[in-house]
Amino acid sequence: MKYLITWICIMTSLFCFSQTEEKNFDEVASEFQSKYNQSNYEDIHGMLDDIMKSLIPKEKMTDFLNTVRSNFGIIKTMEFYDVNNSAHVYRTAFEKAIVDISFSLNKKNQIIALFIPRNSFENSSVLKRNATKMIFPFKEESFVYWGGETVEINYHMADLSQQYAFDVVMVANGAPYKGDPTKNESYFIFGKDIIAPCDAKVVKVIDGIKDNVPGELNRVEITGNTIILETERKEYLLFAHIKANSILLKEGDLVKQGQVIAQCGNSGNTTQAHLHFHLQNTDDLFNTIGAKIYFDELIVNGQIEKDYMPKKEDFVRNKKRRADY
Repeated sequence: MKYLITWICIMTSLFCFSQTEEKNFDEVASEFQSKYNQSNYEDIHGMLDDIMKSLIPKEKMTDFLNTVRSNFGIIKTMEFYDVNNSAHVYRTAFEKAIVDISFSLNKKNQIIALFIPRNSFENSSVLKRNATKMIFPFKEESFVYWGGETVEINYHMADLSQQYAFDVVMVANGAPYKGDPTKNESYFIFGKDIIAPCDAKVVKVIDGIKDNVPGELNRVEITGNTIILETERKEYLLFAHIKANSILLKEGDLVKQGQVIAQCGNSGNTTQAHLHFHLQNTDDLFNTIGAKIYFDELIVNGQIEKDYMPKKEDFVRNKKRRADY
């Protein structure tokens, strides 16, 4: 997963969104099937890009694929089925079940996103959008730096696991900071309270990762300090790059909509303070598929919008007043 925001640079990679199978995907699918059936999980790990390798070490990949094999058996066939934004979807006939395996590739044909259902629930849990009503995760007006449904306005669309994600900053006079840009405290969003978009349960917490000096990256702990919330409908909200030691929750806690859960930071694979958040279909950091988030009622660029998914360069704030939370 590539959680990287740069105020000046814009990602310009182009991706094909046709509904026909690309040859390089077919070759990778065949290679995956062969290695999986031979239990050559170390070589499958070698098919991942560096960021994926950091998210799922060899041992975790082995455990994960052993779980898949235990539940479903070996792969009999992998047939191209569909294209989901950047990802190809293969309808895969295992010995014990038929499931959809999805993956995205980079220009080196390395796997940058992968979703393999581990059980029957995950096989039927792919989300299109949220069913739970949600508010935006800040009380203050925020600026959507990356967001939307195309890679031109939202580079996350190139990665199945975080497609439709948002990167959010706060700006004044056209800039995200005032003063020394090498200090986190100069960034308007740094230290701002993050609030829960809905009632939920805390299912994953990563904390204790120090905030970066702006302009520097932590390529090891990609998401930095992280929270994943689970809604009643089994939708999962991931918040990344949180400020070190600011998380107010532990796994298993229940939160209410509007409750402060942490502060915005600059931890993980990011060059400046911002919040990355998205909706996904599992509580996993790597084996997941992103989904659209529509917010119940927002003020967007000065206009009231209902059931709205923000896009790049939108100024957004919740219609509710701060005192309502």
